[in-house]
Formats: sequence, C-alpha cells, structure tokens
Amino acid sequence: MSCNCNCGADHKDEKMEKILSKYEKDKSNLIQILNEVQETYGYVPKDAQLAISEYLGLTMAEIYGVITFYSRFTLKPKGKYNVAVCLGTACFVKGSEKILDRLKERLGIDVGETTPDGKFSIEATRCIGACGLAPVFTVNDEVYGKATPELLDKVLDEYQAKD
Repeated sequence: MSCNCNCGADHKDEKMEKILSKYEKDKSNLIQILNEVQETYGYVPKDAQLAISEYLGLTMAEIYGVITFYSRFTLKPKGKYNVAVCLGTACFVKGSEKILDRLKERLGIDVGETTPDGKFSIEATRCIGACGLAPVFTVNDEVYGKATPELLDKVLDEYQAKD
C-alpha cells in the first residue's frame, strides 16, 4: 500500500497496524490514536503520522496541527529521564527559571531537546498542580518540590548513577 507522501512506501509497521486496527476509520479517533502512538513510541514519529493520515483520510497538516497544539504529544523522542520544570506562576515567582537554567547548563541541551546518549530530555511545563510545593520539577512521574538548583544537581547525580 502506498502513502499520501507519494514515496510509494508503506509507513505502517506491526505496532502501527495493531494500534490502527483498534479504531474505526473515523476522524474523531485521531486524539485516541495519537495518545496510543505517543505511549507506544514515546513520541509521534513521521511514519506514524503518515500511517494515520492514510488511515483516517486526514492531511499531514491536520495531524501536525493537533500534535503541536497539545503539549502531551511530541515530535521528537524524549530521553529515558524526561526532566520537566514547571514555569507556572507560583513556581516562576519562587525561582523555577534558575532551576531550568541550571538544568540546561548541566545537560548541555535546551528545552525540547534530548541528550545525545538518549538519557535525558528537558521540558518546560505550565502548572502541574503542586503550587504549594513551588518551585517544582519532575523526572518522569516523580515530583520534586521546594526545588533548588542544588536539589536538581543531587537528583541528576542519582539518575546518572543508575545506568
């Protein structure tokens, strides 16, 4: 089966075939499909976008628009440890920008990037609902409150020692 990008390739691997087979060919299933793709691959790869485009009859622009609108979706693979710094009002006022600056300096990457070894990625988020612990950062699903650049260093050291 050839794709909408006119390259003649089939952009569906076994994982994509399995995901798409769960859903009717209805445009209203796009978010659910994207959620499952994000969970499966850790991001939404271009081949997956092409497969979804073909399956649901949507343009790549429509799919890209949805992916970039919702912060849950990402176009690049995240690191094994995704470090997210909250920049919501309470966290920002209490110094989260210093934590983010230290994180970027320490890892040598910017927001939205992943270290070359694939171990860490940086994300800047809005309020995560832990304002009483501000400033806050997370590593995957672990929340670190009343954070300081020193706490960040300690946590990063622990994660770097894991592997």
